Amino acid sequence: MEKAIIARNVTKKYKLYNGTKERLFDLIFPKDYGEDFYALANVSFEVEKGESVGFMGMNGSGKSTLANIVAGIVPETSGTVELSGQAALIAVAAGLKGDLSGRDNIELKLLMLGFSKEEIKALEPEIIDFSELGKFIDQPVKSYSSGMRSRLGFSISVHIDPDILLIDEALSVGDRAFAEKSLDKMKEFKKRGKTLIFVSHSLGQMRQFCEKILWLEYGMVKGFGAVDKMIPQYETFLSDFKKMSREEKEMYKEKAMERQKEFLLPQV
Repeated sequence: MEKAIIARNVTKKYKLYNGTKERLFDLIFPKDYGEDFYALANVSFEVEKGESVGFMGMNGSGKSTLANIVAGIVPETSGTVELSGQAALIAVAAGLKGDLSGRDNIELKLLMLGFSKEEIKALEPEIIDFSELGKFIDQPVKSYSSGMRSRLGFSISVHIDPDILLIDEALSVGDRAFAEKSLDKMKEFKKRGKTLIFVSHSLGQMRQFCEKILWLEYGMVKGFGAVDKMIPQYETFLSDFKKMSREEKEMYKEKAMERQKEFLLPQV
């Protein structure tokens, strides 16, 4: 099968500073200031065209960072991501301008993607209708609830017809009816051979929608495989983790950070 996504040793490093002064020193002086924080460490995986893959893990595991890198919104520090086709990310407020109305955001997004005025005029009513925003479409996006922003972002992204669609918790806000309609749209995409990446804490949605799971833990790949294999393992882990004391959880994290350093050794 043809590959839609090939990620090789993707690493994302951020700097954590103790205030603005330290940040400025790091820019001006040759000495290294601030603490290195690795949101991702040597992440590698492949996705076939037409597959639905879920990014799973606890908060802070790097799921959204990886989705943003695959979508081309955030650059990786090292490693490579190869895509076959155009990718679009759906996340709450992703790429939306708060001071502009919903309608203006639709037109701006489509213009930036190279759509002609005629194409925008034809697509705009469909996007607005699918979003169910009604009269709010002409209000500033900064006045929208998180559910309304999610509706607008989802509606724009699915109507530009990308080859790879990444959904980052966009269905976890708003009403259930719209979430169900969105899932139906995603199933339609899947039937057409589109590739889907699904970032969510909802294991039910993962089971319903995905064939494979990429399990991330503290920026590292904990596992990658079939849904019926990975989700039971993750559920067992969550059950055990919740039973840990605060000290045990801290110890678990420290050991994970040590493993992360080992992951990064080849790149140092």
